[in-house]
Amino acid sequence: MSRVPGKILTTIARFILFAGLAPVPLSAWALTPGCKAGGLSNGTYTMPHNGITRTFRLYVPPGYKQNVPARMVVMFHGWGGNEDEFLGDTVVTSEAGARGYILVAPRGLGAGLPDNSKNSWTFRGSATGLDGDDVNAKNPGDRSAICDAAMTPDYRYPSCKAGSARNSCSWTQCQDDDVDFTLALVRHIETKLCIDTAHVYASGGSNGGMFVWELGQNPLSAPTFRAIAPVIGLPHRAYLGGPGKRERMPVILITGLADPVVPPGAWDEAAFTTTSNGNDRFYYTGATAITRSWAAAAHCDTAGNEVTFRRADSPADCRTYCPAAESRWPTVLDCRAKMAHDYGLPWSWKLILDFFDHS
Repeated sequence: MSRVPGKILTTIARFILFAGLAPVPLSAWALTPGCKAGGLSNGTYTMPHNGITRTFRLYVPPGYKQNVPARMVVMFHGWGGNEDEFLGDTVVTSEAGARGYILVAPRGLGAGLPDNSKNSWTFRGSATGLDGDDVNAKNPGDRSAICDAAMTPDYRYPSCKAGSARNSCSWTQCQDDDVDFTLALVRHIETKLCIDTAHVYASGGSNGGMFVWELGQNPLSAPTFRAIAPVIGLPHRAYLGGPGKRERMPVILITGLADPVVPPGAWDEAAFTTTSNGNDRFYYTGATAITRSWAAAAHCDTAGNEVTFRRADSPADCRTYCPAAESRWPTVLDCRAKMAHDYGLPWSWKLILDFFDHS
């Protein structure tokens, strides 16, 4: 039997309550099929999805025990990257190992054979080229796009040109449904390793960070993740939806104040922001706009300005509309550092795991 019967769980919960002990999440008792499987070790693997071979890399912490559910973070690389972008960094694996986190880093899909380059993750607007205003318009395509086509190269993938792309602003793959693949990957890992399903998180950088917002906003994927941590990645303009589930869903956003690719915009300015790297011009939601949207969904007061959340061990200026309560951190954190289009992993990864630990 892979899961503890509900009646036994209820009895255990009542005993804990009346005994005055700290409550144990019921998920800790609900063992995944992987808790009795042979398991997987560190390495790179493949799995089929919709007729396409997908690739992922796995990191299992040294203290992992087959019968003890472990927390897990799914990590998404940036545009043109691969599964080694995060897991090839010892800062990432050593910090995760010390805290007992399993890490899964899938590889995005590229332009298609024979030139399967520019691996990417597709989220709302990135393949169609339409921004949130276009999607909501009665006649899609008659308003604004996600880029200034006159200043932006045509990045359209062959897999998008025949159907999904509505203009030349399209810039990610159309070979597979990345949201569905991510859910299939999580389910696959749960059959191979002992996972605490109530503590599965998502993080990613740049294009991967943008996709992480999609996972948090999409009602199909949001219930799978407890919290998200996008790094130097924002949704395209006017995609300002909050969490795709009713339950609490914390988010920490990390951006660079000198980032010309995905600039966060000014503090407490809810306007959209624009790429200014001299090569192209894409439009994104501002960091304040998207974090304010999530804070409002969490019933936090967004009428005033964000307040500072101090972290002595981080160079980032972190602010929130949701002051911390009890032992938890703020539900929504907007952190900006003096860096360009960079992950800042020596400090940001520890900050992210601290946030996950307290979410």
